[in-house]
Amino acid sequence: MSLLAVSGLSATLGRQRVLSDVSFAVGPGEFVGLIGPNGAGKSTLLKAALGLVASQGGISIAGLDAATLGARERAASIAYVAQEHEIAWAIPVEAVVALGRTPYRPAFAALSSTDHVAIERAMRHMEVDSFRDRAATDLSGGEKARVLIARALAQETPLLLADEPTAGLDPSHQIALMRLFADQAKQGRSVVASMHDLGLAARWCNRLILLDRGQIIADGSPETVLTPESLASVYGVEAYFGTAAGRTVIQPLDLVQPHPQTGKRP
Repeated sequence: MSLLAVSGLSATLGRQRVLSDVSFAVGPGEFVGLIGPNGAGKSTLLKAALGLVASQGGISIAGLDAATLGARERAASIAYVAQEHEIAWAIPVEAVVALGRTPYRPAFAALSSTDHVAIERAMRHMEVDSFRDRAATDLSGGEKARVLIARALAQETPLLLADEPTAGLDPSHQIALMRLFADQAKQGRSVVASMHDLGLAARWCNRLILLDRGQIIADGSPETVLTPESLASVYGVEAYFGTAAGRTVIQPLDLVQPHPQTGKRP
């Protein structure tokens, strides 16, 4: 059974068509990197799957029509990490992470022992437990990002959607997060993360979906999606391709030079 399936998904923002007839499914145990240039439709796709932007087409969550799910049911199935890392209230970090347990308890109910275990585990994963009592509004941008990821982890949902989760993180925390997402997939959960760092995507994701101008250009393993031809045509860049420790290494090097006669990129 697919944890998330979209069929013929289209979306328009203002007068601009952002997604056009997008279809794919994500099953248990997948770490999917959603890649593509700026404006390709990655963020809109994630938001449409969550019902945060209007769209046309079919969306199902764990085999159920997303339109029939209430907010609590949806939150128990999918956790979401937004691209923006704003935290409006000066509440302790631990209280922010605890918000991830909201779908599982009645309003104003005290946290259960299960809730506390999930919160502690999420904070340790993101290394925010050492400043659990600090006001979230006093944190750096990278620290806020880790707190918000911890909140999503505390939901303990089968599927996690994350919009540029490595943005603002230092290299150590970027790698730690990608390793964590890969481990989550090995445990049977699934992660779909939009990414701009092709090196991280190639090294850690087991599947990539390449978007350009609102359409899926390629969908498959990193080796089949990230090729010199696809990087030249979609991103307009040349890159170094190699391997290290049995995994693909990709490093963009320069812009592709236009054809001297046509003026077009390959």
